[in-house]
Amino acid sequence: MDHSTGVGVLDKMDLILGCLEPEALSLADLSATTGLPRPTAYRLACALEKLRYLRRDDQGRFALGPRLAELASSGCEDWLVGAALPILTSLRDATSESAQLYRRRGKSRLCVAAVERETGLRDSVPAGTLLPMTAGSAAQVLLAWSSPEEIADACQEARFTPADLATVRRRGWAHSAAEREPGLASISAPVFGPSDIVQAVISISGPLDRIGRKPGGNSAKVVVSAAERLTQLAAQRPIRKVV
Repeated sequence: MDHSTGVGVLDKMDLILGCLEPEALSLADLSATTGLPRPTAYRLACALEKLRYLRRDDQGRFALGPRLAELASSGCEDWLVGAALPILTSLRDATSESAQLYRRRGKSRLCVAAVERETGLRDSVPAGTLLPMTAGSAAQVLLAWSSPEEIADACQEARFTPADLATVRRRGWAHSAAEREPGLASISAPVFGPSDIVQAVISISGPLDRIGRKPGGNSAKVVVSAAERLTQLAAQRPIRKVV
């Protein structure tokens, strides 16, 4: 069946996205696989990268980007929230701190689920709260697996640096202390989707004097474990095919 739209640039972009679905490709391989001239393939791939439909991996190859995962998962956000709530509750009970699930929304992050500490001083971030991507451990995690160009651009206005995000990516979790608000600290870890794209972030947050200026150790391990459980549940979810 011919799926062409008759709009040349859209058909070429669709061809590029389809060729990258199985694996990441270098520019030379992308040009050879699509049959597009190398300058054309490069121009379109860079445009798709700027829109976050593509990204570069550690070897500089083009791969499917986070925007596709965001669009694909937006329709199943209810499922993600439902799966996350028991995990967030267990995380709150294990750490005695409020726990949240964040998703990226353009240049902001959205809290899509939250379970608050029941007593005492706590950091309250209700579901539906929209926060900037310039501060906080959740913002660090949502950006850490982005392209170098996007990281450099985002860090111009952020309270963290590209070097900080490289550390987050290497160890698999982030922390912040008095970064988003004075007196608050947080720890976050990524929930991965297809092609190892970060589709959500699990966090705990609370008073700085309780979590500590340099959080880590057991708290970080518990947060990472919670994020890994949600990643596993997402991987086990059946894919619904449209015929």
